[in-house]
Amino acid sequence: MHADAIPGVIADVAELEAVYGPPVEAVQQKAIDHLDEHCRRIIGLSPFVALAAADGDGTTDVSPRGGPPGFVRVLDERRLVVPDATGNRTCDILHRIVTGGGVGLLFVVPGVAETLRVRGTACVTRDPGLLEGLETGGKPARLAIVVTVEAAFLHCAKAFIRSSLWRPDTWPEAGALPKPAQIWADHIAMDGLDVDAVDALVAADYRDEL
Repeated sequence: MHADAIPGVIADVAELEAVYGPPVEAVQQKAIDHLDEHCRRIIGLSPFVALAAADGDGTTDVSPRGGPPGFVRVLDERRLVVPDATGNRTCDILHRIVTGGGVGLLFVVPGVAETLRVRGTACVTRDPGLLEGLETGGKPARLAIVVTVEAAFLHCAKAFIRSSLWRPDTWPEAGALPKPAQIWADHIAMDGLDVDAVDALVAADYRDEL
C-alpha cells in the first residue's frame, strides 16, 4: 500500500507532537556530543551493535555487527571505529556510508536492558594504522567504519522490559520457526537449489567466512 493510501498519516512535526506532547526538559538534554567514560564503558562491554546508514538518495539499511566485547574501538571522545566483516559481500552498509555518511548505532550489552545510542557521520577506511589489531572472526579486518560522534545517550529500558528479551522463559520453542535454510531457499527461489543445498552453503559460510 502506497503511503498516500494509508489513513491517518502524520504529515508534520507539530501534528506528531500534538499526539504525545513535548518531552520533558531532562529527556531533551540527555544527549551529549562526545563519548564520556560511561559511553566508553558500555562500548567496551558490548559484543553487539546495530548499525543503520542512509545514502544520499535516502535509501536506508540496518546491519547487526558482532564480536568479542569491545570489538568496537573508541579512538577518542569524538570518534569510534567498527571493524568490517566479510559478510555476504553485498556491502549494503558500506555503500550507504560511501554515498551518504549519516549513521546511527545501538550498542547492546547482554542482560542489560538499557542501550547506548550514538548518532553521527561515518566514512570507510583501509588505513593500516586504524586497521591494526582490528579483527572479525579471528581474521584481520580489511576495512573499518570510522564514526564521528554528533550525539550519544543512554536509551531507557522500556523496549527490553516490554519484550522480555533477556527472559529465556519467554523465548519461542525450538522449531517455532522454519530452518533459516528453508527461508533462504524460498526467498532465493533458484532452480535446483533445495533446502539441503542451502544448508550446506550456510554451514560452509559460517565455518570459513566468519
